[in-house]
Amino acid sequence: MDRRALRARKERNKTMRILIRKGRLVSPVGGIGGVMDILAVNGKIVQIGSDIRAEVDQVVDAEGLIVCAGLVDMHVHLREPGFEYKETIETGALAAARGGFASIACMPNTKPVIDTPEGIRFVLEKARAACGVNIWPIGAVSMKQYGGELTDAKALKEAGAVALSDDGVPVQNANLMRDALIRAQIHQIPVLSHCEDATMVDGRAVNEGRISRQLWLEGRPAIAEELMVMRDAMLAEETGGAVHICHVSTARSVDIVRKMKQRGVRITCETCPQYFTLTEDAVLEYGSLARVNPPLRTESDVEGIITGLMDGTIDAIATDHAPHSAEEKAKPLEKAPSGMVGLETALAVTLTELYHSGKMTLVDIIEKMTVNPAAILGLSKGHLGIGADADLTIFDPDEEWVIDPDQFVSKGHNTPFAGRKVKGRVKYTIVNGTIIYQEERKHVV
Repeated sequence: MDRRALRARKERNKTMRILIRKGRLVSPVGGIGGVMDILAVNGKIVQIGSDIRAEVDQVVDAEGLIVCAGLVDMHVHLREPGFEYKETIETGALAAARGGFASIACMPNTKPVIDTPEGIRFVLEKARAACGVNIWPIGAVSMKQYGGELTDAKALKEAGAVALSDDGVPVQNANLMRDALIRAQIHQIPVLSHCEDATMVDGRAVNEGRISRQLWLEGRPAIAEELMVMRDAMLAEETGGAVHICHVSTARSVDIVRKMKQRGVRITCETCPQYFTLTEDAVLEYGSLARVNPPLRTESDVEGIITGLMDGTIDAIATDHAPHSAEEKAKPLEKAPSGMVGLETALAVTLTELYHSGKMTLVDIIEKMTVNPAAILGLSKGHLGIGADADLTIFDPDEEWVIDPDQFVSKGHNTPFAGRKVKGRVKYTIVNGTIIYQEERKHVV
């Protein structure tokens, strides 16, 4: 479909009246719950109630299914511009829709780095031509992510950036990070921090510990993450700025965030399904497919992450969706790039590991995948209510299926979850009142 036809389709869909019938609504805010109907007109929710009767263009039968606000992923890598062989904005958006994500925020470590208003506008223009998922660009903290000169936070925000981050290339200079937090506070834009001391992890593939010793490899020590989490928490406390810690992977990092929150520091954090599901042992079974950054840790770290999710220390569940080519991931462990895809598996893995195990309720899980990440990024997304955008995710929490990367719509198939049986299947993803994904169909045309 060419861009003109796609725009015409979107214009037609803006006038659609869609009725979602008899879904079990789950909303962390607003007191909305139970089996209800939702009526959306012109992309907005206009009525929530029982047995709604209205003349509509489309009816979705959600009986027996969960209906929640459209999922929000605050941490993905779409690779465009510069690495389109790994992923494009279009294929990443299709993967997001298939995984139930109505909104995603993409990191700036592309080529060139997204460090100028022109770069932000490029992403937004590409997003408008994609499948309908809301795509929010994140600008770099430092020019070219070199860590030497700050970007223009005000100009990036005005162009459409929702956050600043040097994810993938952690800000090593404490004074630069301090200045970034001060400027970000002035311009009311969050800083998302990838916390690792580069001098302790450079070129190292796996967690420092039993597995690294078994493989005769230098490891990435947990303290490299924890030192930087403490540094950024202290800088946030000293400046009064807000910092968000990306992909927390150790129990002690969780404990640092917990204690700093208790002190009133403006700090939030996220983790990813791999960090509450897999341990460093996965490297022995899956090789480079289990190489991620930060690395998979120990069983006690997994327990610490789960505790942090359960007690609210960890605010959000993100994917850190990081596609690579099959050729790249086929390299030896120490030479392969870090990262795994996650948009198409995150909800199912999370439900399997946290909901069906009895560790967390659906309400708490959905909170960490909708309203919380939206709030951290300052987005008016992730909630149900009259007048809210009609962004909805509809899923069967109990349906079993086996993860098969050959079925992914992402260009990246790099996942250690291949072959894993999970429970929880996305049936529909709706954005602004338009169905952009329906099970068994890649996208609606």
